[in-house]
Amino acid sequence: MKPTQFPAHYWIRQDDGRLRCELCPHRCRLKNGQRGRCFLRVAENDEIRLSAWGRTTGLALDPIEKKPLYHFFPSSTVLSFGTIGCNLSCSFCQNWDISAERDLSRLRVETSPELIAQKARDHGAESVAFTYNEPIIFIEYVMETARACHERGIRTVAVTAGSILPEPRRDFFSVIDAANVDLKSFREQTYSRLCGGALAPVLETLQYITRETSVWLEITTLLIPGENDSEEEIRELSRWISNRLRPEIPLHFTAFHPAHRMLQTPPTPLETLLRAREIALEEGLLYVYSGNVLHTESSTTRCSRCGEILIERKGYRTRLLNLGPSGRCLNCGQSLPGRFA
Repeated sequence: MKPTQFPAHYWIRQDDGRLRCELCPHRCRLKNGQRGRCFLRVAENDEIRLSAWGRTTGLALDPIEKKPLYHFFPSSTVLSFGTIGCNLSCSFCQNWDISAERDLSRLRVETSPELIAQKARDHGAESVAFTYNEPIIFIEYVMETARACHERGIRTVAVTAGSILPEPRRDFFSVIDAANVDLKSFREQTYSRLCGGALAPVLETLQYITRETSVWLEITTLLIPGENDSEEEIRELSRWISNRLRPEIPLHFTAFHPAHRMLQTPPTPLETLLRAREIALEEGLLYVYSGNVLHTESSTTRCSRCGEILIERKGYRTRLLNLGPSGRCLNCGQSLPGRFA
């Protein structure tokens, strides 16, 4: 099968003959032969097609904590895969070699949805993760793979920036069991200047997941020195999650490392991550973590009532200490929000 032969959904034909993609807020208007900003969606023969159907850059077995998901079947194994391209263009992208790739030959592994689901089962993975690059841009492939997974009792995970329009948003999250959404900043100007996108659609996605679905949600913010790491912005972001979403949603502050077009920006100091965590806890969030650094205390899950250690993490080594199989603290009986065996 050629990479560009699968018809895509979510587009309309305009009066001027161009095809308008209705997948994400960019709403790219394409003539035959043109590709959208995401690269994977292309206009051919008067329809928009998906270039990555049944093709990936490879498969890998990961701990679920790597996504990061800390309250979704802790210490379980997830089969991860992605394609190429992205509907954002973040200057600080940590996976830029995949998201900014424009060579379809990188999609060298042919993997049908059924084969991915079967590989997950064969390797003892409890979940399949759509990750490494933005899964929204290959939504048709995601949805078919998710259905194949659910038929085999395999859960589905999306690692996404959440920039999507309402109709595909509903369809996408209807087949997802857990999501980690990248909230890259709490400033519209930062999204525009550094990401080529907008904050408002991401906030809408977060509210939709929280209010309209049963998807388990965790949020990640990569803290970049001098860009989105001010105490004021961190406080506003944390307060919004606590008040407009739910205080029990886990928030991960992760460390930036120089990459892509921001090689001159220094790494995030540990002190910045720890201060951000303090602020988020002050604003009412119950579970706040530091990532991309080795710091056991800020990676540890404690009971929100008695403070007992429930899950200890050292890097990606995870130990369930005082957490019962139903997700309750063995010391005081308090329920830990999340999904547990």
